[in-house]
Amino acid sequence: MTAVEITVRGHVQGVGFRWALRAEAERVGATGWVRNRRDGAVEAHVAGTATAVESLVAWAQHGPPLARVERVEVTDVPNAADGDGFEIRDSV
Repeated sequence: MTAVEITVRGHVQGVGFRWALRAEAERVGATGWVRNRRDGAVEAHVAGTATAVESLVAWAQHGPPLARVERVEVTDVPNAADGDGFEIRDSV
């Protein structure tokens, strides 16, 4: 199991990024959560096989059609256990 925290910056709020990321996570079999941040970024915690996590990180580089991703920051997370599904959390 691999886990990472992803922070996506650019025009990524108000374009369906969280819902699209959740759909992509479910498609590749990853678990975790995603939420908007007050600074305009989208933050996600993603866990799964190395292939699933790498696939989701690659997807985040462009996001859904209306997004304009400027930068994606990826940080390894030591605790890979993150539940069974993928949820959209309240903004922080």
